[in-house]
Amino acid sequence: MAVETVEQLADKLSVPTERLLQQMQEAGLPQKDASGLVNEEDQQTLLAFLKRSHGESETAPKKITLKRRTISTLKTPSGSGRGRTVNVEVRKKRTYVRRGSPESDQPAPAPGRAVEAEAPKVVDSHAADVEATRRAAYAEAEAEAEKRREEAAREAVQIAEQRAKELAEKLKKEAEAKAAAPAKTAKELEAEAEEAAISSRKDKRDRHDLDDEDALQKKVKHGNRKRRVEELLEDEVEHIILEEVTEIVAPDRASDIKTAAKAKGSASTLALSSRSRAKRAPARAMNSQHKFKTPTQEVTREVELGETITVSQLSQRMSVKAADVIKFLFKEMGVMVTINQSIDQETAVLVVEEFGHKAIAVDADALEKTVTDELVYEAEALPRAPVVTVMGHVDHGKTSLLDYIRKASVAEGEAGGITQHIGAYRVHTDHGEICFIDTPGHAAFTAMRARGANCTDIVILVVAADDGVMPQTVEAIQHSKGAGVPMVVAVNKMDLEGADPDRVKNELAAKDVIPEDWGGDTQFVPVSALTGAGVDDLLEAILLQAELLELKAVKDGPAQGVVIESELDKGRGPVATLLVQEGTLSRGDIIVAGEQFGRVRALGDENGKMIKKAGPATPVEVLGLSGTPGAGDTFMVTKDEKRAREVARFRRDKANEERLAGPAVSLDNFMESFGSQETQFLNVVVKADVRGSLEAIVSSLEELGNDEVKVNVVLAGVGGITESDATYAVTSEAVLFGFNVRADNAAKRVIENDGLDLRYYKVIYDLVDDVKAALSGMLSPEVREEIVGIALVKEVFESKKFGNVAGCVVTEGTVSRRKKIRVLRDNVVIYEGDLESLRHFKDEVEDVRSGTECGIGVKNYNDVRVGDQIEVFDSREVARQL
Repeated sequence: MAVETVEQLADKLSVPTERLLQQMQEAGLPQKDASGLVNEEDQQTLLAFLKRSHGESETAPKKITLKRRTISTLKTPSGSGRGRTVNVEVRKKRTYVRRGSPESDQPAPAPGRAVEAEAPKVVDSHAADVEATRRAAYAEAEAEAEKRREEAAREAVQIAEQRAKELAEKLKKEAEAKAAAPAKTAKELEAEAEEAAISSRKDKRDRHDLDDEDALQKKVKHGNRKRRVEELLEDEVEHIILEEVTEIVAPDRASDIKTAAKAKGSASTLALSSRSRAKRAPARAMNSQHKFKTPTQEVTREVELGETITVSQLSQRMSVKAADVIKFLFKEMGVMVTINQSIDQETAVLVVEEFGHKAIAVDADALEKTVTDELVYEAEALPRAPVVTVMGHVDHGKTSLLDYIRKASVAEGEAGGITQHIGAYRVHTDHGEICFIDTPGHAAFTAMRARGANCTDIVILVVAADDGVMPQTVEAIQHSKGAGVPMVVAVNKMDLEGADPDRVKNELAAKDVIPEDWGGDTQFVPVSALTGAGVDDLLEAILLQAELLELKAVKDGPAQGVVIESELDKGRGPVATLLVQEGTLSRGDIIVAGEQFGRVRALGDENGKMIKKAGPATPVEVLGLSGTPGAGDTFMVTKDEKRAREVARFRRDKANEERLAGPAVSLDNFMESFGSQETQFLNVVVKADVRGSLEAIVSSLEELGNDEVKVNVVLAGVGGITESDATYAVTSEAVLFGFNVRADNAAKRVIENDGLDLRYYKVIYDLVDDVKAALSGMLSPEVREEIVGIALVKEVFESKKFGNVAGCVVTEGTVSRRKKIRVLRDNVVIYEGDLESLRHFKDEVEDVRSGTECGIGVKNYNDVRVGDQIEVFDSREVARQL
């Protein structure tokens, strides 16, 4: 007898040991703890007790009835060409009666299936007895089902052998009949063929009625269709027989039937199935003749990729669903994009290679290179006038110096006395012709100054003798050195009493600009824009530097150069100031400048005089462009308008892609956005008179702000304020700024009706200062704390009303009852809260000054000790500024 402990039995039955001990005690067994021994009699006693507790008898169930229903369909063709479907339902019912002893009456296990020996299990539910009964019934049903499988297999083999035998006899009779027929000679065959042909011609002559012929054809077709239906029915019946046999045996035993049939030599079964497939093959071939065939080989495509490409375009070029591309980018690369979002070339190459295609990087500037290659200069390069840029700090006299040279008064017309536009002038001097470019000196025009340095030959650095080197002076030096352009320093305002040219030399020498008389390579010329002193020496120094540079350009050929400035004139349309660097620009030429193109309708010099052509180093005003190009954009002459339009469209699309191709959302920066403080944006709409000022304003506004507040330029353009600008500002809840432009009547109506904030400016840094003040108002106020008093705890008293009361001496400032306090112990804050009471002797007071004793009760805090400090502080909000 197998004996085991209670703990081992509980582990074997997968029930808690405590639960099993409780059940055994209820059954009257002697075991009291987990180490008690349990034999088979105890297990049977426990099992009988559990059955009785659940209202069951000790006898097993008498019988189990299993029902089974299967539904199949039979499809037969009809005369009209459509199939007819018939549902066939088979119902089966089997009743299994349990025999007397499970050990003696249990059937043998089925072949290929192992029946596990069921160990007695003790559980605390009705499921144990049901499971035992179910297993016995299952074994009994399995044995009977196995017998039915063997019988069905034998029946299937007999049916297949019978059909194969009949087929073999039929083929044998046909072969014997064919062999018994006398062989015909060649003459007899020829006579039969001639007779058949004569008979056929005679039949055609006799069948003059077309209806009779159609009826005959229909009859023949009907007979063929009838035979075809009979064959299909015969095949279908065979198929149903095999399905019924398989259904009886069970689907998982179908392979066993084929194996048994093959073992008994039933090769005719395979012949029968081959015949059935051969009969259905022509119909399948006919039906699938015009159907789409799935390609069996993978198609590898060459995908052209530019600098950026949208997900939609990439999916179309690879013939892949856009959803699959987005899924790959998200799962494999951690990049979240939409179907219209752009990705860079490197990411696109990885996607293309992952999908099994070949990526081809396309040169984005190929179209522009074709236009540049067309600019062929066959003539000889000739000396040209130098292009000189005047740079320096604000109010150091750059424009005044240029005025004296030009004998004009440009500075008087500038708003605020400063230059806000880049001006280009060609000046005739006694020493030769010079092209001057005047750039603004304010910090807002850093980009404009950079463009001026990149299209110039010589830089005149104007420094006031009484002011010295300033921040914009240092920027001008950096731009000049970055462009590799030589400098000539003009020390201006020598007529003033505080003029100190040696100070200027020392400060510039500290910036690595060494004068010639100090052993350097930079010419220093003291001048006075007011009196004209030293101006001739300055012009000589410029021309001397130009001779050293040996400046040359080709005059004959298509023109190319750079855009100095552009504006939108209300009467003339887009007006661009161009500096011709190579070739000759003539009226009627087709040019492309930046993202704009057009035919030159008119040319004008700096004085507004109309001219027909302009050579190298000549600034001109051009009318006829499709829009206002950006200051600093290059321009060139093209052969035809079609090519110019293509280049302009390509540049515009490229700029849009770069603007839209922001940093794609990845899992890293997406998770970083959670928990970050939300940034407030001040939306603005800016309209300016010229493109250079507009870019300076936008760049200055975008630099303002911090992590809390920023400027968002929702719309920027050149020209007057229109109704659409005002409507866009209302929609985006933006402030409308006009720089040297005004709103038309339609825009004024929209502004008045919607209460839009419109402001006009003529000096750029006034606009920047106002926006900075507005951003400062959007900042959350700063909370500042001020310590107003400190009290030292000398003694601690117990109070029934206030708890522990600290007897203190005010050592600094004043202790006020209405203010916040902190309790410090060893200079460490241990509590922050309010005062509950403040008394001087027995009187409740509001304030206690320095050097006075007092009693302090701290609200909701009783752990005040001798030696602690009570710090009284005051909080106030202070407006922040950028």
